[in-house]
Amino acid sequence: MHDTDFDRHNAEVKELWAAYRARAPYRVPCIWGTNTRYFLLGENAPFGNVSFEEYTKNPDVMFEVQVRFQDWLRHHVPQDAPMGLPREDEGWSVHVDFQNYTEAAWFGCEIEFRDGQVPDTRPRWQNDDRKREILDRGIPDVHGGQMAVNERFYTHFLEKAKTFRYKGLPVRSVSPRGLGTDGPLTVAANIRGASELFLDFIEDPDYVRELLALITDATIARIKAWRKRAGQPELCSSFSLADDSVQLLSTEMYREFVLPCHKRLRAALTTAETGGGIHLCGDSTRHFVTIRDELGIDSFDTGFPVDFAKLRRDLGPDVEIKGGPHIELLRSGTPERVTARAKDVLESGVTEGGRFLLREGNNLAPGTPLANLEAMYNAARTYGRYACAKV
Repeated sequence: MHDTDFDRHNAEVKELWAAYRARAPYRVPCIWGTNTRYFLLGENAPFGNVSFEEYTKNPDVMFEVQVRFQDWLRHHVPQDAPMGLPREDEGWSVHVDFQNYTEAAWFGCEIEFRDGQVPDTRPRWQNDDRKREILDRGIPDVHGGQMAVNERFYTHFLEKAKTFRYKGLPVRSVSPRGLGTDGPLTVAANIRGASELFLDFIEDPDYVRELLALITDATIARIKAWRKRAGQPELCSSFSLADDSVQLLSTEMYREFVLPCHKRLRAALTTAETGGGIHLCGDSTRHFVTIRDELGIDSFDTGFPVDFAKLRRDLGPDVEIKGGPHIELLRSGTPERVTARAKDVLESGVTEGGRFLLREGNNLAPGTPLANLEAMYNAARTYGRYACAKV
């Protein structure tokens, strides 16, 4: 996309998002969820010569690869976001990137590096005879264990950013890990082991309640501490979370075991009583009305499979929905198939109310061809226009 008129593109994107926020959209925005695995893993990865282990253990490699990837992304992947080089006052941004193993590692699980995969942890308390040890240990030190590594990387990033330049531009934003959460239930599954944890729901529900309460208390303590470390207020004005493992529960069990934890997170971490977003991979759509009504969430980042027409009917026109074609279709399909699927989604009725964002479902897989991303972006521009669209 080096021949793209980025100034014109960026002006259009600015206008598009202003219209979207004003609830007067003229077409559906198209965005992407990208992860380190997209640019480090796979045969044609932009930075496939860097291993995940090297990226994870060397702060200079992590810092510099992130900046290079932003530059690559802004010049190769069409999206409704600023493209081309950032402005001087924007610069580049970097963050401590320990992936989804961060919280389990902080609780004491061992990190494993596997060929061709993102790093992950092995559950530490799968043995029924030892499962209460995690409760006896209590809340980990908010600045210890994996959070101590987080501090080391964050401090290094802040210092490096003072003098670093890439293509003449500085790094303007540096963020630590630990400011969010993958969700109490998901962390519990990572610590205890998914099979063991979900048997506990039947055989030892009191243990599940104790474990979820501990994780929730620890999450609140850690986020507050790291907000302070990053110079942020203890209570923020917005609210967001994830908890992918709720897809494995009935709505009744979600209400009983997990919803109280989610409510506690909201009450402890934000001044906003309603609003906010939730990211849920897989198919958790059966919970969405409950989450909207009980937790006050009004933005849902969906996974797969999703019946977008039904979801819009269930949630109504005022709730934001994000989603689109499955990542495997994007990875292995043809541009024609991607276009057809995106068209189906856009014409399903999900755009009613002007609160829909087209994106992959969910998080771009390594090896996804750029031609398929361009096909989906063009589908948004062609089939995502509203009746009031400008000519």
